[in-house]
Amino acid sequence: MTESFDKKTFLASLTNRPGVYRMHAEDDTILYVGKARNLKKRVASYFRGSGLAPKTRALMQQMRNITITVTNTESEALILENNLIKEFRPRYNILLRDDKSYPYIYLSTDQDFPRLGFHRGGRRGKGRYFGPYPSAGAVRDTLSLLQKLFPVRQCEDSYFRNRSRPCLQYQIKRCSAPCVGFIDKDEYAEDVRNTILFLEGRDDAVIERLVERMEEAAARLDFERATVYRDQIGRLRALSEKQYISTDAGDLDIIACSTASGSSCVQVFTVRGGHHLGNRAYFPKHTAESEDAEIIAAFITQYYLNEGQGGGSRRPIPTQILVNHALDEADWLQTVLGEQAGHKVSIHARVRGERARWLAMATQNAEHALQQHLSSKSSLTARFEALQDALGLEAVPQRMECFDISHTMGEATVASCVVFDSEGPNKSDYRRYNIEGITPGDDFAAMKQALLRRYTKLKEGEGRVPDILFIDGGKGQLRQAGEVLAELQIPDITVIGIAKGPERKPGEEDLFLLGHSTPFILPADSRALHLIQQIRDEAHRFAITGHRQRRARTRKRSVLEDIKGLGPKRRQQLLKQFGGLQGVNRAGKEDLVRVEGISPALAERIYDVLHGDNP
Repeated sequence: MTESFDKKTFLASLTNRPGVYRMHAEDDTILYVGKARNLKKRVASYFRGSGLAPKTRALMQQMRNITITVTNTESEALILENNLIKEFRPRYNILLRDDKSYPYIYLSTDQDFPRLGFHRGGRRGKGRYFGPYPSAGAVRDTLSLLQKLFPVRQCEDSYFRNRSRPCLQYQIKRCSAPCVGFIDKDEYAEDVRNTILFLEGRDDAVIERLVERMEEAAARLDFERATVYRDQIGRLRALSEKQYISTDAGDLDIIACSTASGSSCVQVFTVRGGHHLGNRAYFPKHTAESEDAEIIAAFITQYYLNEGQGGGSRRPIPTQILVNHALDEADWLQTVLGEQAGHKVSIHARVRGERARWLAMATQNAEHALQQHLSSKSSLTARFEALQDALGLEAVPQRMECFDISHTMGEATVASCVVFDSEGPNKSDYRRYNIEGITPGDDFAAMKQALLRRYTKLKEGEGRVPDILFIDGGKGQLRQAGEVLAELQIPDITVIGIAKGPERKPGEEDLFLLGHSTPFILPADSRALHLIQQIRDEAHRFAITGHRQRRARTRKRSVLEDIKGLGPKRRQQLLKQFGGLQGVNRAGKEDLVRVEGISPALAERIYDVLHGDNP
């Protein structure tokens, strides 16, 4: 900071009231916007002599001035912070990049024959709005399903008013043709009522009404009408079983965050009226050091408090929000969201039973979506180009290989080789090597053997020479790679050792280039570093999975015996319940939990051991 900023005088003048602070760069650009319950304490925490996170240290090195806005309440501070972040998009804030408004199903209520349709934008027209849905596709899928259940019209009013004969929708039994008087108002209104009940999640009430109508029609000997009701009941039951994941939890959102290689995915599952309406992945922009809990807290604020596109209405806030990380500001967020929603809002991270399964599903989807995002063509291209710049290469690398070693105190040592090219992981070229004939636990010898076996085959004409060879290890492993390549006379490969930093934290890796004695360190937000982390983590996953499999075979006993907490009685229970190890292998986590003595944590351990990912 410049000498012109007198922190002692500035801190002494700060109030203890709530408010918002803005940190400015030398050119007055806003670097960061933050909120505080107590401005004096919060701002003073940035000037501690030690203990600041890397992200905060980088921020304070650029900060030249701080401006303050005092608010009457903590809630006002949170809302003002959100508005300022949206307006100025500061570099060090987490930004939700989503400029679309939210899709709904709209039902007009001021017409004799109401219309059902897709809606996005402000909710200004007279009628009912159901949602929001996570995507336009989810709305269209639901509208299509509703046409099969209750033939309420979905055509535009101008089209409806000018019909002289039924359209194709009537021919395929997707509409009852109110436009030409093929159905009276009372009967049509019944379909509308059932549609509303269904969209509110009250399937049972719809079925009860239809059963009553079917029995009444049968008593009148109107068997044709009774058959229509019977078919509607059958379709509705099948729909409830197959098209939705149901819950008794009512309205809730499940928000899970996963972070890897400098990127994050926030997955949102939407449940309304007990129906899972779908899910959507978001990829917020943030600095590399941001924690998952911090990302979720910032996401929740922007997700629920920002207005939709074109000044549309805010997203409705459910009564419950489940998150996969505990939030320091949960109480504050609950208060503000409750004030905006007009009802109590609770945020939970520790949940059990059905809600725990929802949260686990959302977390798994966030992890999967993040891996897809990292492997996307555009993301990979940018990372490959960043790696070219970082290493000073003449051309963008086209093929990279990474080796890792895995063992348990020298037992069942396995080496892995994973391959990345311009399309991402090239799993057909992955290889594992069972290491033999070395001193147990000698990682250097294990690495040398794996490299010799790999590149001897290459010299014989099998495979392609990589542009870059990564070794998961420091100088010792790197030296082995150099010796092998020299022995086999394979030139022009850039060889890099990836060593964990002093605190063994992601983003602080030391990178050793073959032929150089001192390491180089890439910034934590470097795309090149993120690519290196991705290929290193994939090599580690592939190695440890192979090691576990080999260890189980070597010990000539059931893989279940290696699972901590799974004693003889519980193993016997499992095998009896599922008819043997193959049955246990096919079981999901929820199936395993149903066995007496198997807790959710133990079920997850069993599942992970039996389903080690293969390429």
